Amino acid sequence: MIKHMTNSASLHNALVAWFVANREDLPWRHNRSPYTVWLSEVMLQQTQVKTVIPYYERFLARFPDIGTLARAPLDDVLKAWEGLGYYSRARHLHRAAQVIVDELDGQFPSTMASLLNLPGIGRYTAGAIASLAFEQDAPVLDGNLMRVLTRLYNIVDDVTLQQTKRSLWDLAAEVLPSGRAGLWNEGLMDLGRRICTPKSPRCDVCPLTQHCQSRQIGAQEYRPVRSRKAATPHYDVTAAVIHQADGHILIARRPIGGMLGGLWEFPGGKQQPDETLPECLRREIREELGIEVDVGQQIASIKHAYTHFRITLHAYICTHISGTPQSIECADWAWVTLDDLDNYAFPVTDRKIIAILRNPQITTSD
Repeated sequence: MIKHMTNSASLHNALVAWFVANREDLPWRHNRSPYTVWLSEVMLQQTQVKTVIPYYERFLARFPDIGTLARAPLDDVLKAWEGLGYYSRARHLHRAAQVIVDELDGQFPSTMASLLNLPGIGRYTAGAIASLAFEQDAPVLDGNLMRVLTRLYNIVDDVTLQQTKRSLWDLAAEVLPSGRAGLWNEGLMDLGRRICTPKSPRCDVCPLTQHCQSRQIGAQEYRPVRSRKAATPHYDVTAAVIHQADGHILIARRPIGGMLGGLWEFPGGKQQPDETLPECLRREIREELGIEVDVGQQIASIKHAYTHFRITLHAYICTHISGTPQSIECADWAWVTLDDLDNYAFPVTDRKIIAILRNPQITTSD
């Protein structure tokens, strides 16, 4: 059970006053429509503010309202999202826009309960939209706020446990100041990002120092408490740049429902035990597209980290020997020119392969 100090007006006033005086001039703070709040909060999930700003501005220029987003082809949405990562966010954003336009007559839901019915909107995003766009007393809880609350109330429970997370949600709701939820939530977000950082928190300039229980006992750098993470697995993965005699290159579209769903890639897959990389590539191309290839020169070895695993992607130049491509384990395929590749959305690893194809002097990329 989480124990904490009594909610106080001085605590609320201190944070809100600090936020009002110190909030950054961010583009999504110029317009508090549900659409812009939603877009910014989705983009900011697991992504730094400085990275999000140019993406947000370009995306909003391309899709200025929900109707435009809903009517756009998914390929256009994924292309606008290209490089931002966590592409399920873009797919859910697109699908939710279609639901709002087609099933809700274009009316954006205004309560947490109704927002949670939209694809891709979880409890945090629903609370952010409800409090920031609709000025409702709705709590939010993400990694930044979890860190602030565990330090503020010196919570020693393991935050990786679902029971602790549920208790923290209850706490976030309990400490919420009535009528000022938006300012309070956004103030906590900024505090966690700029002051109450994971390492070396800036307690000397924190507006809540006098209220912080972990600071009072010198334990702020030991909160939140997390169980030790398991080692991150690593996989060797292959990718084929398959050429036809006329110079066209074969690309494949990943299944919509899977990881990196809807993006295009140079086909290939994960190496199996006791299998060489060329053997892996020939097998994967056969299983995915039903064709045979000759594996030639390796042109890149690209390291990349995802949330729960790491890969080294080995890219090879290949020649199409026989067979007509089929969508066996992919959503689609296409023969394209090197210039055509700009019209398709690719994961970051495959965009590095494209850069190598356009500049052969680049041999590897990390």
